[in-house]
Amino acid sequence: MRRGTLIVMLKEPRAGRVKTRLGNDIGMTAAAWWFRHQVRRLLLRVEDSRWDVVLAVAPDRAGLLSRVWPSHLARIPQGHGDLGDRMAQAMRSISIGPVCVIGADIPDVGPKQIARAFTVLGASEAVFGPARDGGYWLIGLRRTHPLPPKIFQDVRWSTEHALADTRVSLGDLKVALVDELQDVDTIDDLKMTSLH
Repeated sequence: MRRGTLIVMLKEPRAGRVKTRLGNDIGMTAAAWWFRHQVRRLLLRVEDSRWDVVLAVAPDRAGLLSRVWPSHLARIPQGHGDLGDRMAQAMRSISIGPVCVIGADIPDVGPKQIARAFTVLGASEAVFGPARDGGYWLIGLRRTHPLPPKIFQDVRWSTEHALADTRVSLGDLKVALVDELQDVDTIDDLKMTSLH
């Protein structure tokens, strides 16, 4: 199998622009500070010689020019649209081969979980890392062919239906699941992680 690419979806850590639900609990400045330091820790953990790491940044221009994120990692703009549109665009911008996409707000993710997802793509065409709330912290595709034409269509984002809806949008691809982890949207989510 070809070398994999891990895409990390990132926003510039500006107060009121990132982690606003968490910001409602702890304040917008504190939420942006948490996100910036969480991303720094995450990137140190997920960089690995077994795959390439690419940052999908937003807003496009500010993210591409930002000095906040490590300069040695490749960057691509997220573009416009909802989360599904932006993830599909990021996946299409990478050459054919295995790709996994994660958010930056998963404190417990590390190389073990990422390696497991890429390994599963050897036998499956798609992989999800489910979250406890019905969403997911990782989606991966083997990508020996173009993306499914209806990928991410009609997904009810930020609901308990996000994973089920995305599975439907993949058509008849063979899907596997890996570790269930917690993303952080609220202070209660933060308390459920190992880094609170």
